[in-house]
Amino acid sequence: MNVDSSSYREEFRITVPTIVVTGPTAGGKGRLASEIARRLSTGVISLDSMKVYRDMDIGAAKPSLAARRSVPFHLMDLRDPWESFSVGDYIDELRRLEPSLGSRWLIAGGAAFYLNALRHGIFRGPPPDVFYRQRLTEEFEAVGYQELHDRLAAKDPSSAQRIHPTDGRRIIRALEVMESCGRPFSELQALRRPILEQGRCRLIGISRPRDELYERIDSRVLRMFTAGWVDEVKRLCDAHAPSWSAQADQSIGYHQIRAALSAGDDPRERIPLIQQRTRHFARHQLIWFRKMPVEWWRPDEESELLASIDSSLDHYARAGTFPAPDSHRLRNDHL
Repeated sequence: MNVDSSSYREEFRITVPTIVVTGPTAGGKGRLASEIARRLSTGVISLDSMKVYRDMDIGAAKPSLAARRSVPFHLMDLRDPWESFSVGDYIDELRRLEPSLGSRWLIAGGAAFYLNALRHGIFRGPPPDVFYRQRLTEEFEAVGYQELHDRLAAKDPSSAQRIHPTDGRRIIRALEVMESCGRPFSELQALRRPILEQGRCRLIGISRPRDELYERIDSRVLRMFTAGWVDEVKRLCDAHAPSWSAQADQSIGYHQIRAALSAGDDPRERIPLIQQRTRHFARHQLIWFRKMPVEWWRPDEESELLASIDSSLDHYARAGTFPAPDSHRLRNDHL
């Protein structure tokens, strides 16, 4: 298969001023985004790979019904959990939503992979080769991460540098695309174009001490169990078989609760494991955010942040671009 730039459809571009509220899980993005939305009289565009699934409400930490009545939320409840949903699907849904949105956008969520796609564009590539992917998956499970990563490094050093040796899904996809297209994965990805252009957006993150963030994660997991998370998983298991697509099954907590139920164990015994996995996920998110020009604000600086947003939008109205952020806000040595 010969691939060149003419074989890709042009992705749409976001051409309005856009505020992005991002950061690690349980950091307080949702509450801040709701406050900004009320201030700007706009809705919140979700940037979350699990909130797209219907009936995964408690474990995906969706806003309450009261919050959703107060502020419109978009790009949630788009698929059933047993249906697949990719970053390309997210971009397509955002494109379809575009005509109904206003002249200022507010995006909020911690899906760093989605945010990276908005900032750099996406490479859609050939459709999955089920048989080749299955063979690689079996090899991945048999020989481990490093051997396949070494194979990728031999064929495409640039992609191997960018893809972590333990990220099996991305390693397999890179090898699959190269097998299909006959060109280095990194070369094909160079055809991408940004969807969210620099100067048209502000990336805002909430900075919390690591210990405080972990305490918030542990407390939220406990609240989710109290709110009926186990019953939510039971309903989903009863609704369809299999209950989760490969993408939805990556959600932390649902997998562990389902495994406990299948084994006849008390799901509450998995709470420490779910807390641990969520803390690990937060660390992984922070690794992504270190690579992005995120402005970091403390929770006690909210009033100053809101005033800064108003000022930057006024600047955008005059100059057609956001002002450059203060350099000290971009420091990420605390992450």
